[in-house]
Amino acid sequence: MNRTRMQIYYSGKVQGVGFRYTVKTVATGFDLTGTVRNLPDGRVELVVEGAKDELEAFCGAIRESGLDHFIQKEEASWGDAQNEFRGFEIVR
Repeated sequence: MNRTRMQIYYSGKVQGVGFRYTVKTVATGFDLTGTVRNLPDGRVELVVEGAKDELEAFCGAIRESGLDHFIQKEEASWGDAQNEFRGFEIVR
């Protein structure tokens, strides 16, 4: 499988609303690894690796999980997988 890496910064009302917990719950339905964490500037950072179609479906599932109305802006970038994650975790 050709793995790739996606990094997304979410802005809006994305902290204090269960955003990270919901993303972790959604991740259990996908074959991917990565982390989600709050940033000091009020954004949430998602770094995830897997097959490109799996990552795109995961992004859609995040929005469909009820988080869509909290997200004002989504900045995504793609790169090569670095295989540094085991599973999917919330980072504090």
